[in-house]
Amino acid sequence: MDHISDLREDYTKHALRATDLSADPFAQFEQWFQQAEECDVQEPNAMCLATVSADGQPSTRVVLLKAFSSKGLVFYTNYESRKASELEANPKVAANFLWLPLQRQVNVTGRVERVSKVEALKYFISRPLASRLGAWSSPQSQMITSRQILEAKLDQMKRKFADGEVPLPDHWGGYRIVPETFEFWQGGSGRLHDRFMYRLDAAGGWTPERLAP
Repeated sequence: MDHISDLREDYTKHALRATDLSADPFAQFEQWFQQAEECDVQEPNAMCLATVSADGQPSTRVVLLKAFSSKGLVFYTNYESRKASELEANPKVAANFLWLPLQRQVNVTGRVERVSKVEALKYFISRPLASRLGAWSSPQSQMITSRQILEAKLDQMKRKFADGEVPLPDHWGGYRIVPETFEFWQGGSGRLHDRFMYRLDAAGGWTPERLAP
């Protein structure tokens, strides 16, 4: 694997200047997200979510952004999962979107809050039947001895909800990331990347500042 040290690519597709930025980081995120969709980035809503355990151990996983507004960024999960247990103990999070075809990243830090039951239900019933059954079938993050256990549980749920009416599980719902910082990162030639950080101030306003790459 010695060749790994030789893997590199010069980022030359775009630049990011202060004059390009929206005054509102939510509007800037929406613009970049739409551009990621337009250039056919695979799953542009995929974000790497970082949480921290009670003993200070960070962990990451990729989750899917399912709603976005000026209130924050929403994703859904099993409330009995590892990520949820860590979020309940420490609501501070970080999330990263990587859009390689555009040579861009967006980094968000903030805290989470649970979405309402109504909001979770509205999203849950929009999911494909297989996904709704899966929410009932998987004890997320728990140790299991074989895949057959999952398949047997899924078969059980298919029989239980044979009429197609799959209710929202009590252990399943959403979190909203309420941002405190946004960083917009645009790859640049020679590793002179463009980075702008928006920080939420005490008055509820946002001010972008350029960061060195």
